[in-house]
Amino acid sequence: MSALPSKGPAGRPPAASRVAAASPLAPTPASASSFSAWLGVVLAVVLFSGGLFGYDQGVISGALTGIKSTFALSPLVVEVVTSWVTLGALFGALAGGELADRIGRKRTVLIAGALFTLGAAVQAFAPVTEILVAGRLIIGLGVGVAAVVAPLYAAELSPAAWRGRFVSAYQLAITIGIFLAYLVDGWLSSSENWRTMLGAAAVPGLLLFVVALVAPESPRWLMKMSRRSDAAVELKKVSPDVPIEGELDSIALALSNKSSGASWGEMLRPEWRRPLMVGLGLAVFQQVTGINAIIYYADQIFGAAGFATEASRTTVTTWAIGGVNVLATLIALAFIDRWGRRKLLLAGLIGMTASLIVVGGAFRFITFAAPVAAAASGASAVAPAGPSVAGLVTLVGLVAFIVSFAFSLGPVVWTVINEIFPGRIRGRAVAICTAVNWGSAFLVSQFFLSLVNGIGSSLAFWLFALLSGVGWVWVYVYVPETKGQSLEQIQLIWKGLAK
Repeated sequence: MSALPSKGPAGRPPAASRVAAASPLAPTPASASSFSAWLGVVLAVVLFSGGLFGYDQGVISGALTGIKSTFALSPLVVEVVTSWVTLGALFGALAGGELADRIGRKRTVLIAGALFTLGAAVQAFAPVTEILVAGRLIIGLGVGVAAVVAPLYAAELSPAAWRGRFVSAYQLAITIGIFLAYLVDGWLSSSENWRTMLGAAAVPGLLLFVVALVAPESPRWLMKMSRRSDAAVELKKVSPDVPIEGELDSIALALSNKSSGASWGEMLRPEWRRPLMVGLGLAVFQQVTGINAIIYYADQIFGAAGFATEASRTTVTTWAIGGVNVLATLIALAFIDRWGRRKLLLAGLIGMTASLIVVGGAFRFITFAAPVAAAASGASAVAPAGPSVAGLVTLVGLVAFIVSFAFSLGPVVWTVINEIFPGRIRGRAVAICTAVNWGSAFLVSQFFLSLVNGIGSSLAFWLFALLSGVGWVWVYVYVPETKGQSLEQIQLIWKGLAK
């Protein structure tokens, strides 16, 4: 398969420039639309969805101690309690795309809110382990559905000039959710009140449901369903300053006057293979470059850096990972629509590669056999008596990695995935990419410990560095720039390249 043009004279693929210049689907004044109250509602849906995602992912680490004490779990059941959120998210992502296309973006958000609320309540009041696991699975389904529909909803309802920031707000909300989970864990850890930790998610879950009730539906989905008058009403809410009929004509032309849903096989048509390849590649590289493995071993890394007590490691994890993750994601929010997607991706991958090389090198001077063995057996790792130079270098490298990931692969991947597909296949295509992302995350988390035991910590992190370098080359060759273009104009990039 030939590569997509990396960029043309104006910073976007030459084919895009040629197609856009001759097309009636050039960006409309929607890019200059004022920020309406309805856009605020759309943003609230995105923030609640992402925040719940992050909270439910992060809170389990602090709740596990109390759960094991209450139910006397075996190591295998502990793994099930922890991992079934990921399993549920995988199936939720696949279902979310189908639901978004069949019943609409808004109703699918309502389902996600209901799943978050129900799952949190089931966990909080679980009398036995089986009910707790069921609650974790329900929460996972909510996470998967939200991971598909919330960025998709943001991409379809935000003006072109703000789309990057709206979709990136979802990733920002995830980091805030993780950070809040760390704070709640620290606050409640002394009493081991795990039921409150897990059940607290029911409140924002219910708020998401309420906000979604009054939120507008996607005009693009309504046009796909041949409901032009309803689409005009909803478009007027979020973009009151644009020529409504002209915008709807552009959407209708992009849908090729075929209002019915596309088949799964249509995603393999020649003009859509390239965006599918770009979406799947970004989904995989976001995970195989090591973000979950880094976070998984944060406690051992900070122990090697001299944080000897559990309280000190909890504090540094909260701020060095949770706090830094939030702040660095703000970089993407501020610049994704100004600098573009490609520049942030390429810059972030350079930082990730360099920091992983440093972390791998520092591990050469840290004896990590004991922490790795302890993690494998479920025991607590023994921290060194004081800080070491290599441990502090590892800490700095870890923070640099989190920063680089948080302003690039973290938010930008979701932005690109949710804007590159045509309306006819967008829901299902985003669902496939999201499911592949969850599958990649599961594989990395499942086999990282075996990888470390097999080749050593240094080589494991250098492998992630190599994959980050490969990711940089892949982004440079295959990923086009999409900033400032309407979803309909982006669709024309792929049609032009397929000719």
